[in-house]
Amino acid sequence: MRRAVCPGSFDPVHNGHVEIIARASSLFDEIIVAVSTNVNKTYRFSLEDRMTMISETVSYLQGITVMALEDGLIAEFCRDQGANALIKGIRNPLDVDYEMPMATFNRHLTGIETIFLPTDGRYAHVSSSLLKEISGLGGDISEFVPRSVARRLAR
Repeated sequence: MRRAVCPGSFDPVHNGHVEIIARASSLFDEIIVAVSTNVNKTYRFSLEDRMTMISETVSYLQGITVMALEDGLIAEFCRDQGANALIKGIRNPLDVDYEMPMATFNRHLTGIETIFLPTDGRYAHVSSSLLKEISGLGGDISEFVPRSVARRLAR
């Protein structure tokens, strides 16, 4: 079975994330969406809320499992889950510069390969932090997030 992990904080999940997860699901038998918690970040949504939003959003896809990644290295998580690849969405050259050292370390630490999927151009400018900022200032982000996420952000 070909299993991959698609990690992220997903605070909140947006259409760019969903597009990457959907494309990855066509390449692998199973995708584990690993929802992470980083002590250096401030989250708008709890870990449980983020996991629920992703589960609701990708429920139409086959072979998707949503799991918490609360501590430890992502490469070790992949090994523990029997995954042979990490999936990372890439929006621009800055993402590549940020992700490449981690991909190299992960491969050296555990042999896990990282697969970079370029995002659809419609989402190249979308980030969770920017969406939270725009939403918090009353802007309409409905075309960039699933409906259930837009409702939660509006509250």
